[in-house]
Amino acid sequence: MAYRAGLTKILAFVSLLFVFPAFAAVPGSTLEDFFTAAINYSPDLQIAQESLNIGAARKKAANGQLLPQINAGGSVSDNRLKQFNNFQKFDGERYYLSLTQILFNWQAFSVRKQAYLFEDQLEEEYYYQLAFLLTDVAEKYFNVLQAEDALDSIASEIDAVTNQLNQIQSLYDRQLTQITDLYQGRASLAAVQAEELQLEAEVALSREALRSISGLDVGPLHILTDEAEITPLEFSQQYYVQQARERNHQVLAREYALRVAEEGISERRGAYMPRVSFIAQRQDSDVGFDNLPINRTDNTYIGLDVSIPLYAGGSNRAAVSEASSLRSIAEYELRAIQLETRASVRAAHLQVQSSEVQANAGRILVESTALAAEAMQQGFSLGTVTSVDVLNALRDQYQAERELQRTRYEHVKYLLLLKRETGTLSSEDLLEVGSWLEPAQP
Repeated sequence: MAYRAGLTKILAFVSLLFVFPAFAAVPGSTLEDFFTAAINYSPDLQIAQESLNIGAARKKAANGQLLPQINAGGSVSDNRLKQFNNFQKFDGERYYLSLTQILFNWQAFSVRKQAYLFEDQLEEEYYYQLAFLLTDVAEKYFNVLQAEDALDSIASEIDAVTNQLNQIQSLYDRQLTQITDLYQGRASLAAVQAEELQLEAEVALSREALRSISGLDVGPLHILTDEAEITPLEFSQQYYVQQARERNHQVLAREYALRVAEEGISERRGAYMPRVSFIAQRQDSDVGFDNLPINRTDNTYIGLDVSIPLYAGGSNRAAVSEASSLRSIAEYELRAIQLETRASVRAAHLQVQSSEVQANAGRILVESTALAAEAMQQGFSLGTVTSVDVLNALRDQYQAERELQRTRYEHVKYLLLLKRETGTLSSEDLLEVGSWLEPAQP
């Protein structure tokens, strides 16, 4: 189907990459490295794959029940017969070959149909798990980049605040400023250093999260280029909601589950219907009823076996009632996943749009705060502004820088989330994201 083509291409795409074994000695650097490692490492994806294999096996088994059933058997016996004071000892042999073919069995037909639908359901669940894994890897990859960029930014802020504090200390030593200015500078430096410790912990945690999901040690990662042009959204929110309704793999899986449940009702009702089978049998025997000796006979039997259920003590009605309840549960689960998916798509769409606006505004804010900080430092040198003004300007400058970095990374993450929830994530999307990254400059 068309909606599976994208993720099928993803599997082909990652198969062309170098496959990293779990906990490889060579650390990963590119996003593709972690995609490949995660696909080979993820237990959840392997479980989904084995579940899909189970679905295929069940389909084969259901088909097999409707194919001719051939059985062969035989027996050899040592018999002793005592009758009217006569004792007789003889060997007995019986061999047979039989063929049975179902002609009409509504329950068997329904089981086969359920098996086909169940395999389709498991296939959708597998593809969703694959898309979820890839977007989760990308999110954790960008979380590492965001944490490392924030740490670099805070290091630059520490240098700037330290330089400003040195200027204040020099002025204080010459009794050109008050001690409160010196205390304010030291407090600002301590606050930034405390934030640096927090960011160091966030870097360690984010790197560990990426390693845990991929089984791959984290090396120097490729960074998001400043020139990366993220493709803007082309359609309205309603378009993406409709795409999710038609192509989201979780929604499709629940739709198949509902159809499986509906066939379950049909299967249970089939217990009220007759069963018809064709039977052909060949038997070769020299023993008869109760293993009495007879002349050797070759018997060929061809016929129809018709079974009509009349009364089963109410068990069939109870089974139909259970199947109806299971069908209702499947319908409610479908409704729940539809509502959840629609909410996720709407939120992701709004977040992508918001990130576009925030990124543009953030660039302007970074430029203006940098100019303001430079102006404040010049004003401080001329004695027209206080050291507090300079420290506040530096704080605003680097906070704006980190906020812009966060916005750019979230823009990419929400864009991938939107594609995943609409069922449109493809290998081209992953290649495009990879093209926005480049090796960090030494």
